[in-house]
Amino acid sequence: MADTWLTSLITATPQEGFELAITLSRRGVKYTQPNTEVLHRLRPDYAENADSLTAASQVIAINFQTVAAANNYWR
Repeated sequence: MADTWLTSLITATPQEGFELAITLSRRGVKYTQPNTEVLHRLRPDYAENADSLTAASQVIAINFQTVAAANNYWR
């Protein structure tokens, strides 16, 4: 994936920051497994697995911490 899509971590609001954190997390998965056929085949395995969903939430939270820090916690 050579496209440049992330030009800044700065967002206007915490809501936008959280949405950016989700995007960062989803993009991370796409970079790790670029084959969409494999992603779609594996989705049922983790979509109903509590541990997998908790891990995904943790990744989003870590990304949100990064975005929040970059935005000086929107002060």
